[in-house]
Order: sequence, then C-alpha cells, then structure tokens
Amino acid sequence: MTTDDRPGFPRRTIHLDFHTGPAIPDVGAEFDPGEFAGTLAAAHVDSVTVFAKCHHGHLYYRTGRPERHPNLKPDLDLLGEQVEALHARGIRAPIYMSVQVDEYAANSHPEWLARHEDLRQVKRATSAFEAGWQILDMSSPYQDYFADQLAEVLRRFAPVDGMFLDMCWDQPSASKWAIDGARKAGFDPTDAEDRNRYARQVAHSYMGRYRDMIEPALGADPPMGVWFNSRPKTNLHDEKKFLHHVEIEALPTGGWGYSYLPYVARFARPLGLPGVSQTGRFHRSWGDNAALKPAAALKYECCQILSHGLSGGVGDLLHPSGRINAETYRLIGGVYDYIEACEPFVTDGQHLAEVAVVVDPWLGDDPGPAGLGVVRALQQLRQQFDVVAPDADLSGYRVVVLPETTRADAQLRGSLRDFLDSGGGLIVSGPAALDEDGRPVLDELGLEAHGPSPYSHVFLRPFGELRNATAPFDTVMYERGFRMTPRPGAQVLCGVVEPYFERTYEHFSGHSYTPPARLSDYAAIIQNGRAITFAVPLLQAFGQHANVPYRELLGGCLDLLLPRPLLRTGGPAHLETAIVTKNGTVVVHLLSFLPSRQAQDLDLVHDPFPLLEVPVSVRLDQPPRSAVLQPSGQELDLSYEGGYATTRVTVSDGHAMVVFA
Repeated sequence: MTTDDRPGFPRRTIHLDFHTGPAIPDVGAEFDPGEFAGTLAAAHVDSVTVFAKCHHGHLYYRTGRPERHPNLKPDLDLLGEQVEALHARGIRAPIYMSVQVDEYAANSHPEWLARHEDLRQVKRATSAFEAGWQILDMSSPYQDYFADQLAEVLRRFAPVDGMFLDMCWDQPSASKWAIDGARKAGFDPTDAEDRNRYARQVAHSYMGRYRDMIEPALGADPPMGVWFNSRPKTNLHDEKKFLHHVEIEALPTGGWGYSYLPYVARFARPLGLPGVSQTGRFHRSWGDNAALKPAAALKYECCQILSHGLSGGVGDLLHPSGRINAETYRLIGGVYDYIEACEPFVTDGQHLAEVAVVVDPWLGDDPGPAGLGVVRALQQLRQQFDVVAPDADLSGYRVVVLPETTRADAQLRGSLRDFLDSGGGLIVSGPAALDEDGRPVLDELGLEAHGPSPYSHVFLRPFGELRNATAPFDTVMYERGFRMTPRPGAQVLCGVVEPYFERTYEHFSGHSYTPPARLSDYAAIIQNGRAITFAVPLLQAFGQHANVPYRELLGGCLDLLLPRPLLRTGGPAHLETAIVTKNGTVVVHLLSFLPSRQAQDLDLVHDPFPLLEVPVSVRLDQPPRSAVLQPSGQELDLSYEGGYATTRVTVSDGHAMVVFA
C-alpha cells in the first residue's frame, strides 16, 4: 500500500519503546527494514509507535542537533527507515517523543530541573547515587527547547500518523521559573495547592501550544492526532479539546493492576473519542525486556480491551541493536490473530449502559477502595455501566450511583433532582449522602442524619424487600458510617445492629470487634421513592474487604430500581460482560479469566477459566432470529420469553461473543 492507502483508526497496535542510554554501543547496527516491517505485518499489527526521542533525550533520526544518540550508526536514519518500511506494508507509524523526562537536557541545563519546596531536584530516585529519571520544569526555557525538537520532527516527517508525547503530568515546582510564572498568573507560590493549580495551567498551556504545532502536520482528516500521556484519564472530559483520540496505558502486571482498565475505560468511552489501550508483552512492566508474559494473560488483556470498545495495544521494547524479536511477535501475533477475527462483530459498535457511576475527576485515575468497590461489584452483578464526571448528561441512564468519594456540588445536586423527577433511580453511599455540615445533600433522600456512628463496627440486618438479598445473618460492616433515620414516607431496607460497646484497650471482648448486641433505632439503608441511601460506606468496604454480602445488598437495591436489567447471566463471579450493538445485532462479550496472586505483589493469569452451559439472557424488544457464538460461528439454541432472549454458552478459551441477530 502507499501512504494514502493506509487504513483508518488502528485496531492492533504496538508501542515500541526504545529508551537507549549513551553508554550503549552500536545502536541500530542490526536494523533490517524488511525484517522489521515483515515481522510486524505477520503479527497482524496495523500501527507501531516509533521513537524520535527517548527519556535519555536522544534523537533517532537524521539531524544536526547534538542530542542525536552518540552511538547511532552515523549513516542510519533509524526513525526514517522505520516509518518508510512500515508505510510500505500499510502500517501506520505515529511518532513518540519524551517531554518532561530528558536526561540530556537535564545534565546540560540543570537550571531547567523541577524543584521540590526545599529546592531538591525532582527525580525518580531516592538518592543522588541511584539511577533514576530527572524531571524537567515546563515553565522553564526547556518548553521552548522541546518545541524546537518537535518542530524539526514535524518538518522532517509530515504528514505524520500521530504524535505520542509522553511524561506530561502536572509537575509542581519551586524553581525560579515556576515561582515567577505562578506570581504572574495570580497564584501564591508559597501555597502547595496553588502550586498544583499553576502546574495544571502550565500543562494545559504547553498542551495547547504543541497541539497547534502538530495539527497542521497531520494531513487531511487524520484518524489519530496528538496524545499527551501520563495525564489522569478522569480529566479527559476537560482535556478532550486538545485531542483527536485517547490512549490508555494499563499494564496490569506493571503497577496498574487488573482493576485499572475497567475503571478508566468506562470514563473515557462516553466521551466519543476513538481510543487505544496499551498492555505489555512484559512479565512485569516497561524495561522488562527479557521476559514474556503468559499467552493466556495477554489474550485476557487484549480481549478486555476489545470488550471496552478500544483498539488493542501491546507494549514492546526494541533491542538497542535494532533487531526485532521473532518470539515476541509469535506471542503477540497469536493473540492479534484472534482479536482480528473478533473485530468485524464489534468495531464501530455502540456500547450499552444503564448505570452511571459519578466520580470526582480530581481523584485522578486511582479509584481507591470506593471506586474499586463499585466497579468490581457492578461487574460481578453483570450491570452495564459507565463512569462519568459530575457535569455529565445523565439523561441516557436509568440509575446513577454516587460512591463515597463523590461530593455533590450545587450543579450535581440539580442534575440529580432532575434525574429523579424524570423517573431515574439513585443510589448514594456513605459520606456522599451528606454535605460539609453533615446534612443530607438532597431532601429527596428522605432521611435525617444524626452524626457519625460512635461504633467502628456495626452489623447489617436487611428488612422487607431486601430480606432475601443475603443470608439471614447479621453481617459486620468494617468501616464507620453515620446514623440516620427515615423521614415520613421513606422505608428502612436494612437496619443497624449495634455492638455491646466500642472496643478499647481497657474495655474489650474477644479477638476483634465487639459482637452484635441489639437492633438499634438507626437505619443502614433507606429507600425514599427512587432514591436509596447507605449510611455505611458499602462500596468502599467492598473494595477494601470484598465481603460478599455488601455486593449482594447493592444487587438487591439495584433490583428494586432496575428490575429488568439489560443482561442476566449465570457463571462465576469473575465473569466480565459488555454489550455492544452494531448494524441491528446485539453482541454480548463474555470474558472468563481469573487473575491470581502468584508472587508477593503480582497477579498473573496462566489459563482461561472455562464456562460450561452458562445461561445468558439479554433484554430485547423483539425475538432475534439467531444466536451465534463468535468468532467460532457456532449456532446456539435460543428462546425468547418476557422480553429476554436466552441461550446457554460453553467457552473453553476464556472469551467469546454471543451475537443476537
């Protein structure tokens, strides 16, 4: 293919790291353009992010700038040959540049370094004598230095397939540049929060500047644009103005964990931008160049990415010699072959979601126990849900959930009132139900608050319509809540059993918390019309302790507000689901892999977890003609009753899609 024949937004990508220090000799000496591009094409790859500039600050293309890697073969234009070889095989080649991490610039211009309040340099190390990246201050002249490098790359390679600018977090600094800039912008540099606010302003300033440089070099109607990496995805609702697409870095074994992607992907998805998510082929994380992860783990991660409507991405690391590794691409190619077979059924489809989880974007991408708890619980309950910002349009959802870390300001309270008035359902958990003065955030919650519970542990006893949600057993709540009673017209769904007394060093009984004594006058769960409130931090506690009755109580409350959910399935608790509509079909993703703790701080997947005759029921307005298990093409038995199409599914290899047509 020629450049103009290359496909649109990529589906199976590689992020090809090449951070190569100045002490490495013979850089690129074994690079073979044909072998390079041929290996990637055979692995079903359609886009490779290749390096113009690495964290060491070195450049890998033909340039007169002194930052060119000192040991790159003198006659080798490595980036230029990579781009040309990839384009010849119809593979896109977006270009990578490191921003705030640049060892060459840091060593050449130490006055450009970011500084802590005590004037220590900001460095990813605990000692001056430990290897670690030095961090540049983007309010210093380094911003212009980088702009000069970027301008040269754009002149040399335009039209570019996209730009990946890395290490772009908000970096507070107490350098002279940052102090002067903060004062000029009206911030108080002696105040830590103002330094954070100024850091956000600086980031947005250079993001706008670099975007404006890059966009003219993208060509007409580009499928990809610039991506600023290392920024919180939960700020995308504000920062999407800088972007054409989204990239989510999420190596589960590299520090992100297996719960990260289900949280941030659900936040990014409703924004309407195409997206890529990167896992890695590494056993652990970036730089783990001599270790491959199990094939089942890579398949799970790529299928999970696909199920969230994202393009697949796998991180790799090119050897300094420039020689691509065949075994790495046997692993990746085996997974991408499967993903490519799945794509026709879901690519450009529309995900369905009935539940919106409203989160505070300033919490960043770490959901904490509350965010982790609500995502895991809703996944295990087979609910179809998005994660949204407080200013999101809620009208397309049937239930809204406010976890403990979300505080409802006046705008959100107004949105919630409108949502309830229109027939929506609301679940509010723990502290999210109260304002700063300890009063209910909405009269519609139908409760009176009576201050924090004096007990660190109480016990939950469901009543009425929640009586059968859990076993008939008073379940401990490990986290402290507040006391509440119902207003007239509201009903108690779960009572609070209080202990004999609060445990102290001078007044205790047994090994742990004091046993339950008596049913109190206070409620743990109150329903008032379409609003349900937890006085205890149920979602946070589930994220922290994984106590099954907490999930069951949430499920019982959802059954009251959403009695006919989009999906009902059997199967193990870990089963992950997603629903996509495309061209009149409804596609149900089923993922059955079970990460387990295999090392002190590492969860791994070695094998898929088979599904045997698992019932799958999806709510449809009319009976479908067929149910087919894809990508195998297996016809399934099908029934339709009460508005639900039902089939039974057996899957041995961890992932399948049921296509109702």
